[in-house]
Amino acid sequence: MSKWFYFNIILLLLSIWQVVNHFSFPILSIPILFGFIGFLLFLFNWTRNAVFSTIRNTPDRKTKIKFVNISKKVMPFHRWTGTLALVFILLHAISIFYWYGFSFQNSKMVVGLLALLNLILMVITGWWRLIKPTGKLRRTHLRLGIALFFLIGLHLLL
Repeated sequence: MSKWFYFNIILLLLSIWQVVNHFSFPILSIPILFGFIGFLLFLFNWTRNAVFSTIRNTPDRKTKIKFVNISKKVMPFHRWTGTLALVFILLHAISIFYWYGFSFQNSKMVVGLLALLNLILMVITGWWRLIKPTGKLRRTHLRLGIALFFLIGLHLLL
């Protein structure tokens, strides 16, 4: 199993911990609910990175075939899931800005804004790959995903 599966589980547990420890739990506020749904959609898509890493690194042919078949079933929904994640994260950001305003002194908001811009670029490159599939664009999309993973982790920790 890829190290990314473990990283994804750690990030999922961290996000669940943050949601459960929020002052409004068990009745979640709208911004927290939008953010959590957007995060789950992102993580669903990002788990494909762990699947591909496992396919590349495992010597067992049966495991590779199993993961390839899972990936083929999920692939048609990948772009739409990413776009839906962007919609929920935009709703999260809009509701946060509406309720709390924006301050550059608040590091959680700044990191969240950077993560939002990163997600926008990631969705754009994902759709752009449909039109012009190049290796450079694929690597850019992957690097944006890695950066987004760590920005989300930082956003959750702040």
